[in-house]
Amino acid sequence: MAGFGKWIGGGLGWAFLGPLGGLLGFAVGSMFDKSTMEEIPQNIGRTQSGDVVASLLVLSAAMMKADGKVLKSELEFVKNFLVQQFGTDAAKEYLQSLKILLQKDIPVQDVASQIKMYMDYSSRLQLLHYLWGIAKADDEIAPQEVSLIELIAYYMGISQADSDSIKAMFVEDTQSAYKILEIAPQATNEEVKKAFREMAVKYHPDKVNHLGDEIKKSAEEKFKMVNQAYEKIKKERGLK
Repeated sequence: MAGFGKWIGGGLGWAFLGPLGGLLGFAVGSMFDKSTMEEIPQNIGRTQSGDVVASLLVLSAAMMKADGKVLKSELEFVKNFLVQQFGTDAAKEYLQSLKILLQKDIPVQDVASQIKMYMDYSSRLQLLHYLWGIAKADDEIAPQEVSLIELIAYYMGISQADSDSIKAMFVEDTQSAYKILEIAPQATNEEVKKAFREMAVKYHPDKVNHLGDEIKKSAEEKFKMVNQAYEKIKKERGLK
């Protein structure tokens, strides 16, 4: 567990305070003996990549339990994401912590509010996109999962328009492309082009460069969906 201890000591920082700190303290306490815990520095500096990992694990646990059952497909989604983003060794250790967190009740409102205080907006958008991925892991998004994600989005300070935009990337309907660009189907061609330019800036992977390459790779998926939505509208309208 040495790698996990290093992650805690160097990566969580602010997460040891507030509801995230309580939850992660439970998980860590279940994995380390007292002598190991005493080796962890108490005056940890804040690092943004650690903030994201802490939030991923805690909110992943909340999402996986949202509909009253933890599905294998959801666990596989989270596992694959962690392996892809952080490597096999780190993923194994993160998953051990996740399985322990699944035993706890997650105070979602408090956790999301803490994330709002310490995480930049672009990172919060990326986190919301990830949670929708968990919800759709079994190809069926339960009403409880939708309600939970909308609650998390609200308390993380995500605007309704941005929340609806990300939702439209996973819950398709005849207006999904317009919802992704945050415009109405009645928008003019110039408004469509303007909306695309604005969304391309908002969701550009470079917005999360400060979190490292592993998070940037995931952000590229969302940016791709924005481009696909624009191309779909252009094709429907015959735009060049």
